[in-house]
Amino acid sequence: MAVLQQFSQGEVIALWLVLATAIVGLVYAFFLMVQVLSEDQGTPKMKEISASIRVGANAYLYRQFKTIAFLILLLTAALYFTAGSQNVAIGRACAFLMGSIFSATVGFVGMNLAVRGNVRVAAAANRKSFSDALKIAYRTGTITGMLTDGLGLFGGTLIFMIYGEKAYEVLLGFGFGGTLLALFMRVGGGIFTKAADVGADLVGKIEKNIPEDDPRNAATIADNVGDNVGDCAGMAADIFESYEVTIVSAMILGWASYGHKGVIFPLLVRAIGVISSIIGTYAVRTKEEVRDAMRAINVGFISSAMISIVGFMIVGFKYLRFPEAANAPYWMNLGIAGLDMRPVWTTLCGIFLAVTINRVTEYFTDTKKPPVQAVAQSCQTGHATNIISGFAVGLESSVWAIMVIAVSILVSALIYQGTNPTFIAYGVSMCGIGMLTLTGNNISMDVFGPVSDNANGIGEMAHLPKEARQILANLDAVGNTTKAITKGIAIGSAVVAAISLFNAYITDISHITHQTYAEIASSLSVADHKVFIGLLIGGAIPFLFSSLTIKAVGRAAFLIVHEVREQLKDKEIWEGKKLPDYARVVSICTAAAQRELIRPGLLAILTPLLVGIILKKEALGGFLAGMILSGQLLAVFMANAGGAWDNAKKLIEDGLYGGKGSDAHKASVTGDTVGDPLKDTAGPALNPLIKVMNMVALLAIPMVVRFQDSPTAFVMALFATVFLLFLILHNPKPTAEELEILKKA
Repeated sequence: MAVLQQFSQGEVIALWLVLATAIVGLVYAFFLMVQVLSEDQGTPKMKEISASIRVGANAYLYRQFKTIAFLILLLTAALYFTAGSQNVAIGRACAFLMGSIFSATVGFVGMNLAVRGNVRVAAAANRKSFSDALKIAYRTGTITGMLTDGLGLFGGTLIFMIYGEKAYEVLLGFGFGGTLLALFMRVGGGIFTKAADVGADLVGKIEKNIPEDDPRNAATIADNVGDNVGDCAGMAADIFESYEVTIVSAMILGWASYGHKGVIFPLLVRAIGVISSIIGTYAVRTKEEVRDAMRAINVGFISSAMISIVGFMIVGFKYLRFPEAANAPYWMNLGIAGLDMRPVWTTLCGIFLAVTINRVTEYFTDTKKPPVQAVAQSCQTGHATNIISGFAVGLESSVWAIMVIAVSILVSALIYQGTNPTFIAYGVSMCGIGMLTLTGNNISMDVFGPVSDNANGIGEMAHLPKEARQILANLDAVGNTTKAITKGIAIGSAVVAAISLFNAYITDISHITHQTYAEIASSLSVADHKVFIGLLIGGAIPFLFSSLTIKAVGRAAFLIVHEVREQLKDKEIWEGKKLPDYARVVSICTAAAQRELIRPGLLAILTPLLVGIILKKEALGGFLAGMILSGQLLAVFMANAGGAWDNAKKLIEDGLYGGKGSDAHKASVTGDTVGDPLKDTAGPALNPLIKVMNMVALLAIPMVVRFQDSPTAFVMALFATVFLLFLILHNPKPTAEELEILKKA
C-alpha cells in the first residue's frame, strides 16, 4: 500500500482504525448471531414450520444467483474495458465482482438469520415475554445491518488505501456491483413475495374467510418465504448499494474539492456510524409493563444519532484544518482561522434528514396516526372508498417527503454558498453520507418487520395461545411501520445519492472534455431540445419499470390464486386432515420471479447507454434528472400508500369496525392486496433503479463522448433499442407447470 506514503502518519493511523472499525462491526454481527441462535426454538411444530420457510427461501436465492451469475461475470469482463489504464481496469473489474459478492453475502446471510430468528421470536412470545420477543426480532435484524455496515466500510476503505486518488474510478465498479445485484434481488424478491401474498389473501381471507396464515392455505409458506427474500435479502442489498454509492460520490467530489481530506473525512464519519449503531441497536429493549416496541426502537435510533453527531463534530474539529487558508466564513468555522467545519454541518443535515424522513413516513403509515386511521374508517363504506383514501394518503406523503429532501439539499448548498460548484456538490454528497450514517439501525428496523411477520405466521399455524398471538400481532404491526420507515430512508438516500452522482457525472465530463464544471452544467439546460427530450424519457422510465414489475406480480398472483383454489377443493385439506402442497406454490413463485426479473434489469442497464449514444451526453444528463424526480415521487407514493392500506387492515383485524370477517375487513384486504405490489415490489425496486442508471451513466460517459459522432455506434444503438423494445413488449412464456394451471383456470 505505497499510496499511504502520501498521507500524514495521523491519517494513516486513522485509515487503519476505520478498517479495524469495519471488522469490529462484522465481529458484533457474529456475536449477535451466536446470541440469537442460542435462543429456544419452541415446539416441534414451530420448528417444522420454520424449517419449511428456510428451505423455500434458500432454494429461491440459490436459483436467483444461478440465474444472474452469467450476467455478473459478463459485466465483470466488460468493466475491464471501461477504464483508461490497465491498473484501474483490473481494479474496477475486481471491485465490481467484490461489490456483487458483498451485496449477495449481506442478502443471503441476513435472510438465513431472519428465517432462523422468526421461530425464536415466536417461542419468546409463547413464554409470554414481549421484551424477549422484541429483543430477538430486533437483534436478528441488527445482524444484517452490521454486515452491511462492516462489509461496505471495509470494501470502500480498502480500495482507497490501495488506489489513493484513483480510488473513485475503482469504486465505481464496487458501487455498480452492489447496485446491480440489489436491483435483481429487489425485483425478483418483490415479485415472489407479492405473488404469494396476493394469492394467499384473495383466496384465504376474501373467498374462504380463513386466517392469513391458516395451514390449509397452500400459499402461506410461500408468503412467509417471500417476506424474507423481498424484505430481508432485497432491502439489505438495496441499502448496501446506497451505502456504497454515497461513498463513491463523496470520494469523487471530495477529491475534486478538498483533496485527500475530502475523501478521508466521509470514511471517518462512516466509522463513527458503525460504533454508534452498535451502541444504539444493543440498547433497544422494553419492560414487560410498558410493551412499547416503537418507542424502544426510536430510543435506539435517536441514541445512535446523538453519538454520531458528537463523534463526527469532534473529528471535524480536529481534522478539517487547512493552515494555508481560512476556507470557511467566520460563523461556520467557530471563529478559528484555517478550520472548515462545513463538511460537518452538511453531514449533520443528513442526520436530520434521516430522522425527519423517519417521522414523516411513520406519520403516514403508523396505526396510531390519523392517515391510517382515516383509511381504516373508509373501509366501512366499501372497497372503492378504501382504495381512494389510500391513494390520497400516498400522494400527499410523496409531497412532504420530497419537500424534506429539497430543504436538506438547499441547506447543504447554502452552507457552501459563494464557493466553487464542486464544493456545493460535495456538501450534498456529505448530506447523503450523514443520512446513511445509521445504516445499522435502519436495516435492523427493516428486517425486524419480516421476522415479526414470520413469527406471527408461525404462531398462527402452530396454534399458540391467544396472549402469545397478541404479542406477535403487536410486533407485526410495528414491523409494518418500521418497514415503511426504512423504505422512506432507502428512497430518500437514493435521491440524495443520485443527485451526488449527477454532480459526479458533470465532474467526469469536465475531466474528459477539459471544460470547467460551470461550462458543463450550463450546457444541461432544458432550452436545449436534446436535454428536454432526455428529461422526458428519463421521467417516463420509472413508470415503465413499475408497469413491468406490477404486471409480473399480477401474472404470478393469477397462477397462485388458481393453484390455491384447486388445492382447497381437496376435502381432506379443507378439513385439516392433510397438509396442502406448499412446495408447489413456492416453485411457481420462484419460476415466475426468475423469469420476470431479467427485463427490468436490462431496461436499467441499456436505457442510459442508448440515450447517451443516440442523443449524446447532454440528453443523458437530462435523462438522469427526469428519472431521479419521477422515480422519487413514484416510489414514495407507492411505498406509503401500500403501508397505509396494510396497517389499516391490521387495525380492523384487531377488532375495529367489526373485526375479521366483516365487510370492512374484506374492503381492507382489497386495499392491502392492491398496495402489496406497490409497497413491496415496484416502489422499493425504484431505489436501485435510480442508482443503477446513474452508475451506468458514470461508467459509460467516456464511451459516450468517444463515440458520440460515430455512425457505427449509432447504428448499433438503434439495433439495441429495437431489441429492448421487443424484450419489453414480449411477455415471457409460462412453464409447463404454469400452463397446466392456466388450462384448469
